[in-house]
This record gives sequence, C-alpha cells and structure tokens, in this order.
Amino acid sequence: MNTKLIAGNWKMNGGLEANQRLLQEMLAGLAVSPPAAQVALCAPAPYLAQLQTLLSGSPMAWGAQDISAHEQGAYTGEVSGAMLRDFACRYAIVGHSERRQYHQETDEVVAAKAQRALNCGITPIVCVGETLAEREAGETVAVVKRQLAAVIHVVAHCTSEMVVAYEPVWAIGTGRTATPEQAQEVHAVLRAQLQAATGHGKHNRILYGGSMNAANAADLLAQPDIDGGLIGGASLKAADFLKIIASCPAAA
Repeated sequence: MNTKLIAGNWKMNGGLEANQRLLQEMLAGLAVSPPAAQVALCAPAPYLAQLQTLLSGSPMAWGAQDISAHEQGAYTGEVSGAMLRDFACRYAIVGHSERRQYHQETDEVVAAKAQRALNCGITPIVCVGETLAEREAGETVAVVKRQLAAVIHVVAHCTSEMVVAYEPVWAIGTGRTATPEQAQEVHAVLRAQLQAATGHGKHNRILYGGSMNAANAADLLAQPDIDGGLIGGASLKAADFLKIIASCPAAA
C-alpha cells in the first residue's frame, strides 16, 4: 500500500488573514494527531510565499494550482516552474477540469505542463476525468485513458514520478460523489495503464478528486487503488480537512 497523499486545492479562494487562521488551525490539529498520510496544500500563486513562511518545517507541503508550459518569456500572467521552485513548491496541479473547461487546455497542453513541472523538480498532480455526458455514454474508460496516455507519451521514463488524480467532472463541486466502487473501477484502469507503460504503476499514487469530504473519505480511501484525495471545498475548513487526513490508514 502506498502512503496516502491528501492534497488540498483552495481554488480561487483565500486571503492573508483567513489563510493564517486556517493554517494555524490545521497545524495545531496535526500537532495533536500526527498524520499517517502525506499532506499538501495547493494555493493561488499570490499566497505561495505565505505558505512557504508558515509551513516550512511542518508536516504539510505546498504547491501551485497550475504551471506554465513555457520556461520563460512573453507570456503575461503565467507563472513558470522556476518561479514556483523559488517558493519551494513540491507540487503543481496540471489539467484540472476547470482549466480544461474554462481555459480550453488540451491533452497536449496538460502533458507539456507536466513535463515542465518535472523538469523543475516539481511533482505534477495530473488530473483526468470524464463529464456526465461521457459517463452516460459509456466513454469513461476511453476518456481517462486518452488523457493519461498523452501525458505518459511526453514524460516517458519520468511517468513514475508523477501523481495522478481521477476527478469525475460531474462530481466536482456538485455534491455528487462517485461511489467507492465506481471510483475504484477507474483507479484500477489507470493503475493498469501506468503499469503497462512503466512497469512501476503500483508505485504511482492515484488520488480521488470528486467531492471527497469528511463523511465519505474513509470509504473511498479504503479502496485498494485509491491512494489519497485531491480535496476542494473541504480543504478550506480545518476541521473537515483534518478529519479526511485522519481517515487515512497507515501504509503497510
């Protein structure tokens, strides 16, 4: 069993004072109950310096919610991997469904971003997932395998260094969640794909990212191929986030 990873995604939320209160509550909770899982928070770029200051030396790592596919240059508004590295980011989310939907990021762009993160020593959390229409059409497996294959093709031998997150689009921020069995079925498909590509797929961590919360985390995390969670709204509430972390069994 892989050590679980619980990664919070604050999305476009936060503020300096609110962040400080939230992080202090989380750190206090982790001091009382040290986590069996690895923990990370992915915050909007303006707050990465704050996370670096407050979380250095703590059990929590930090990361970005996106990364530019470009090394540097005239790309106004983008944030490069080298910039994220300056703030000691360990992770960068790439290919989140909101980026794919609202910013028209293609599989090829997502793959380029994953490669850029790896080149900078940052672990990409590569998101894949189907829409409700695709699920109802029976296309779930084809969609997630296509999305992951594009990344594997580009990062090649570095595939084992990335984290994958399965986030069914129909379950993000909707209150709907894949059942543990539905989630496990897709995770098993992704695990097999990674294993076929690298021979080391059992070591890749595959997170579930569709409305995991304090109430359903334990059942989801008990599935054999679910190695953690990519947590949205619940990562903005210290008590909920700590409950999810506490739901993680220790690695065998």
